[in-house]
Amino acid sequence: MATKYGAYCGKVIKIDLTSQKWEEYPVNDEDRRLFLGGKILAARILNDFITKPIDPLGEENVIVISSGPLNGTGCPSSSRFNVSTISPLTGILTSSNCGGGFAMAMKRAGYDAIIITGKSEKFIYLDVTARGVEFKDAEPFRGMLTADTQAAIGGKGTKLVIGPAGENLVRYACAVSDDRAAGRGGVGAVMGSKNLKAVVATGTGMLEFYDPERLQEIKKKWTKRLRSHPLTGEQLPKLGTAALLAPMNQKNILATRNFGAGRYEFYDKVTGEELAEKFLVKNRGCLTCPIQCARVVEVDGKIVKGPEVEIMGLMGANILNDNLEKIIRWNYEMDELGMDTISASGTIAFAMELNEKGMWDCGLEFGKIDNISQIIHEIAYRSSEVGDKLANGSRELMREFGGEDFCIQVKGMELSAYEPRGAVGQGLGYSVSNRGGCHLNAGYEVVVEGLGLTINPYTKHGKAQIAVMFQNLMEAVSADGNCLFTTYAFFPFFLFKRPNSLLSKTVNKVLPYLGPALAIINKYPHLAHINIFSMLPHPVAIHAATGMKLTMGDLMRIGARGFNLERTINQRLGISAKDDKLPRRLTDEEQIKGDPRTKVPQAALKKQFYKGRGWDENGFVKESTKRYYGIDRLDNIGERPLEVQGERNLKRRKVKKESSVNG
Repeated sequence: MATKYGAYCGKVIKIDLTSQKWEEYPVNDEDRRLFLGGKILAARILNDFITKPIDPLGEENVIVISSGPLNGTGCPSSSRFNVSTISPLTGILTSSNCGGGFAMAMKRAGYDAIIITGKSEKFIYLDVTARGVEFKDAEPFRGMLTADTQAAIGGKGTKLVIGPAGENLVRYACAVSDDRAAGRGGVGAVMGSKNLKAVVATGTGMLEFYDPERLQEIKKKWTKRLRSHPLTGEQLPKLGTAALLAPMNQKNILATRNFGAGRYEFYDKVTGEELAEKFLVKNRGCLTCPIQCARVVEVDGKIVKGPEVEIMGLMGANILNDNLEKIIRWNYEMDELGMDTISASGTIAFAMELNEKGMWDCGLEFGKIDNISQIIHEIAYRSSEVGDKLANGSRELMREFGGEDFCIQVKGMELSAYEPRGAVGQGLGYSVSNRGGCHLNAGYEVVVEGLGLTINPYTKHGKAQIAVMFQNLMEAVSADGNCLFTTYAFFPFFLFKRPNSLLSKTVNKVLPYLGPALAIINKYPHLAHINIFSMLPHPVAIHAATGMKLTMGDLMRIGARGFNLERTINQRLGISAKDDKLPRRLTDEEQIKGDPRTKVPQAALKKQFYKGRGWDENGFVKESTKRYYGIDRLDNIGERPLEVQGERNLKRRKVKKESSVNG
């Protein structure tokens, strides 16, 4: 459907693999205004299809590949796109964010999103252009690794592909575009279940913007801001995400020995500093990204993407391995095979402890690394009994062999590398995250509990309110097509440049006690009717690109709408308060013996979180909350919202250059 807004293509395509037909899917300007794009628009679309629990690997599952309004604008770090589906790992909604060039290619082909339904009888890939869709034979690419597949398909299009792990339905298989991964939740397995090897997008179309001159001004100022910030201009370019590993260890936040501890004796051998000194070839980044946080390394004479902090922690300290060169190799192997490094690593660590306790003889042991590459391949190909079981994730291992207390997952998804007993707000976020044990959907509160700011990591004060606010902010930024690292600039420079100043110490001391004030903003985000460009440039950029006038409060309201809509869909799939829980190792066992603070006070924090979210004691979204966010009407599955009466197409126009970009 055509759109009055700039930066959107105004078209969503629905592809039926079973019939090999395609058609336009009705997404209108009311949808764009309320749900923006990315994972939130994807949830809006999936809401039409997912009415009850389904088999995620069955024909009835749906994949939505979606862009955001800032994709294609040239704004800094604006090349992220989203893949949403029902996860074969968790059985509930998953949304997987990915960099690379696919969002740009999809929009140049003329589509804001691609919906994939049904199942192909033959092994195929999709060639998506402005003319429509071609269903092409993928048999020549069967069994190929992800990089080889992209090279073999060739052409000018940008590809999203699966590797052997996706073909063999590894429940945490990912999809890969360029060398970036839509990693979490098993989207690659869903593609494999549909006999879909790849989606290729090719186009030459150009986007129109509401105010191109102002947009150009904003891009320059925003880029300068990111390059001057201590995190996005210094730490991330210098060491990548692995810069966090050393402070994680110092703050008791580094997952060690299957989350049995928060510190690792030999952590210094697997840090970002070690990676930079001994293995780094150069930095790289996604399209339009001034941060350039990606590491480039060499494996077997090939120049490839290097490891991030997650695998460096989870395949380092968490399995008691201090060999960074091995981690680099395993990271490369998992990317090529097409599997999520976080879930694979967490599942292996859990299997090691099962073996140690005599609960499953699997040949995996803490500190033993000579068989890890073999195990990774056995998982991807399901070529051994051990590999076949590991391919289903840690929750399925727990159901077969036991170990519930130390099976480190939430809702079936393995936790990332942050040990939450050293940052209890992060622990709360893990437990209530919509997609399971995800540090980002959790709200990434650890960034204020020791990895950026240094508020008391053990206090309950303010943690639930901070989690809600950060979740809302990060949901919205994901939906607009930006990298979440652009939210780091939300924090003023001085907190990082002068952490020991009286002002910084005061902020860290006071912030947890601002919970009541944050609760009001969370409950009524429209009250934040302001734009502060230095903190959050996104709504100002969206206005210049689309013509949609947004404030910071509006953006957070969109994020909250998306979070609550995802929860509503998950409720249909059986999720309730009983599922918002951490394993007992993290809630009942002290991380530091004799220090009762070093347990996650889950019950108290969850109660505060539900209240702040507008959920009832069962973890269900209240009807009043649905009404406030305008998702109550979506309970009638398949009923599209009506266009706003009297809307007229806005002309793309040039306006006088304003003296400020503060919105």
